[in-house]
Amino acid sequence: MAIRISREGAVATVTIDRPEALNALDVAAQAELREALLAARDDEDVRVIVLTGAGERAFCAGADLKRTPPSANSYAQAWTASDPIATERGAYVRFMNLERLRIWKPLIAAVNGHCLGGGMELALQCDLRVASDTASFALPEVKVGSVAGVCGPLLLRTIPAAHAMKMLLTGARIDAAEALRIGLVSDVWPAAELGRRAAELAGTIAENAPLSLMATKRMTRECEVLPRAALMDLTEMVFGIMKDTEDRAEGRRAFAEKRKPRFSGR
Repeated sequence: MAIRISREGAVATVTIDRPEALNALDVAAQAELREALLAARDDEDVRVIVLTGAGERAFCAGADLKRTPPSANSYAQAWTASDPIATERGAYVRFMNLERLRIWKPLIAAVNGHCLGGGMELALQCDLRVASDTASFALPEVKVGSVAGVCGPLLLRTIPAAHAMKMLLTGARIDAAEALRIGLVSDVWPAAELGRRAAELAGTIAENAPLSLMATKRMTRECEVLPRAALMDLTEMVFGIMKDTEDRAEGRRAFAEKRKPRFSGR
């Protein structure tokens, strides 16, 4: 298996386990990753998902070019097909598009080592990115006559445009310290501490009300391009949806009683 999934408490960890290939993803591994993320999405005991890579050398080096041969089909035949068939017909990036999975649980990328190409695009689709001090990041597609075909332009919504365009147009690699400076990651820790610190962060998030976490993520994602008035209307609607939940009542009781709330996701 190229992908491992484990759970501790309310935190699921999905690990890309191909260290011999710098955790690069061939089509089979992409399909496994998709299934693991769907399993975590649909497990009601999971509140937060951590995505990481096995070993110390790489989070994910992108697509495994050695095992993704050219397709005999036209791209039109791939683009118009369902996801599994599209991938078989050469639309290899389709399974890397996490937006299609509609995962509303918080998703954390714990980046250990190289985070390149499609690997960086996976990390960009996560809600939080944390890194070891040995991590490096790049979208090097322009160096090989390609483009970041999953969500490269999303970089411009993640970090200031000047830094994003420099990375996209040069294909140059940056280290963890620079990633922290420009806001690509929220935290950088020693490599030996990354797993523990990422798990602690995920656990802290998982202590919060699960419906509130998912509503917050969904609201922020769906309002990214809304006009101001529509944004305010959406915010009010989501507040109204959450107002009468059992978790909100429990949160208010716990606050008044000066104790830790016991959330149930209802």
